[in-house]
Amino acid sequence: MLSEKSRPIIEATLPLVGERLGSITPNFYSRLFAAHPELLDGLFSRANQRNGEQQKALAGSIAAFASALVANPDLIPETMLSRIANKHTSLGITEDQYDIVYKYLFEAIAEELADVITAEIAEAWTEVYWLMANALIKIEKGLYAQQANDKMWMPWKVVEKNPAGTGCMTFVLEPADDTPVTVARPGQFVSVKVQLPDGLRQVRQYSLSADVDSTDRRVFTTKLDDGGEVSPVLHRNVQVGDVLKLSNPYGDVTLDEGDTPVVFATAGIGCTPSASALRSLARQGSSREVMVLHAEKNLEAWALRDQMVNDIEKLDGANLKLWLEEPAEGASTGFMSLQDVELPADASVYVCGPLPFMKSIRSQAIDAGIPATKIHYEVFGPDLWLASAN
Repeated sequence: MLSEKSRPIIEATLPLVGERLGSITPNFYSRLFAAHPELLDGLFSRANQRNGEQQKALAGSIAAFASALVANPDLIPETMLSRIANKHTSLGITEDQYDIVYKYLFEAIAEELADVITAEIAEAWTEVYWLMANALIKIEKGLYAQQANDKMWMPWKVVEKNPAGTGCMTFVLEPADDTPVTVARPGQFVSVKVQLPDGLRQVRQYSLSADVDSTDRRVFTTKLDDGGEVSPVLHRNVQVGDVLKLSNPYGDVTLDEGDTPVVFATAGIGCTPSASALRSLARQGSSREVMVLHAEKNLEAWALRDQMVNDIEKLDGANLKLWLEEPAEGASTGFMSLQDVELPADASVYVCGPLPFMKSIRSQAIDAGIPATKIHYEVFGPDLWLASAN
């Protein structure tokens, strides 16, 4: 709950702080890594620091949280915080690290707002920070408590490495020790930690693409990013028999239970979470109405084509509609459009793909009468949708 004392101060200074977050967040990360360079080894993404995506995501989350408190000072934006908390737990963020972040973030704020900051402004924004931090700590403790073990990283052995569409690879892993395995839910992801050629360890999240309910397998599918750091190591260096470090499964964009219709709208490698959901529905013999909408450059590029088509065929209530940039029989040509798609009125819609694609499909779904609360999206990497909304 934001105090009556702080609310008018936050409301008055939010435009200025929002305007300067673009300089505050790089200042913060510079201070943080200068004091704690170890945080770049196996925690923060070096690539996302270089391209600025992490700074934008942090700025967006701070602005969104403060805006929500101003609009509803008695409510905490649980949905937004759940998204952040799941990413945090997948990285092993601990409660004491919030004190470290506070120290260097507010040093950066003091420097970047030196011309206007007062004790009252600093006190109000400190309140906002700790409201957000304490809410996240509470959610994260709950997520950690749900796991079947008390470990952050567990060894998993690569038993299969299979090409999956243009530039994509599916990895199948089995436990390399006797640590109890946390059963995942369709749509969740795991963090994968690898060592780069320069010795630095880096982590990326990958959606589980099949067998999420298994206690002896993890399956994830990745797309090679030539400019990235982790996927090239996975695709070119990791071999069958190697052992990788994986986190427990996390993620709040999961297939809802029940018997109402489901729509999956995906593009490119964004098909991975919907593939795991389809596999689960097929194994359950579900009778739900399932609509699969997918967009690709061409059929050969579709990473999980065989798996998804086979699972759709096993579901009596499932149908598929494709959009391909290159013309092909049985597919619409061009980019996905919902204009001629009749979406079930009571459907839950799951969207995953490039950010412009997700924004477009979400808007079209709302225009088609789907409530915004029933449209769910999954972002690979920092959530720049949140950042761009502020």
